Amino acid sequence: MDINLSQCFIAVDDHDKALAFYRDALGLEVRNDVGHQAMRWVTLGSPAQPGVSIVLEPPLAHPDASAADQEAVAELLAKGMLRGVVFSTDDCDAAFERVRAAGGDVLQEPIDQHYGVRDCAFRDPAGNMIRFSQPRAL
Repeated sequence: MDINLSQCFIAVDDHDKALAFYRDALGLEVRNDVGHQAMRWVTLGSPAQPGVSIVLEPPLAHPDASAADQEAVAELLAKGMLRGVVFSTDDCDAAFERVRAAGGDVLQEPIDQHYGVRDCAFRDPAGNMIRFSQPRAL
């Protein structure tokens, strides 16, 4: 039996700003853009991985969520404490320069880590941490 990653979800508070980051700065392709009532879900992915998608979702898309729950999730999102994504790349430095040139919020410049990768980190417009990781030759 094979088990493969199909989708992961990232909470965003402004889909248009998130699209400018994920589509325009990172180069992901938009695969779907669906609205329902006052909510919106945008599915993106890398052309190199057609079977794996990232879904940009509202911070709390639950019909039974109270106003207090919605406020708590919005505060966590603003602090960057909800989700993160790690992208693999064959050139961490080039990925860093591309995202920084597009105005990405730099958290960590490229650095060789003791656990065998070179990586860097940004925050997306909603505050989520996004990392780029390149395996180092041993």
